[in-house]
Amino acid sequence: MATFKFELVSPERLILSVDADQVDLPGSEGDFGVLAGHAPFLTTLKTGIITVKAGGVSSRIYVRGGFADVNASGLSVLAEKAVTESEFDPAVATAELATAEAILAEAKSEEAKDSAIAALGEVKTAVAALA
Repeated sequence: MATFKFELVSPERLILSVDADQVDLPGSEGDFGVLAGHAPFLTTLKTGIITVKAGGVSSRIYVRGGFADVNASGLSVLAEKAVTESEFDPAVATAELATAEAILAEAKSEEAKDSAIAALGEVKTAVAALA
């Protein structure tokens, strides 16, 4: 199977840089997968799980927001927050849920509340997937 360069970066550090077979991402307009030779595009990400398949090994990474850039040189993800499955412990889950709940509590307009409720649901789904 053909591979492509995949890099995942958060504000803190480079999370992952690998030659991947396939990467599945939580796009804001719907989940999508990337294989070698994918058409170029740029999209935003919602909170969820990135699944990376490389060399017969599959790994999962929790992300909260960000951007995915598919181009001729591969796939780059700039995540607002990213935590590998091995680093995602109960303290991280609690902090992520608290952040989402605080955003909901501070929402003033109906639109902001609806958005915060959706984001809280995304966090709960991602946390459950890694539990």
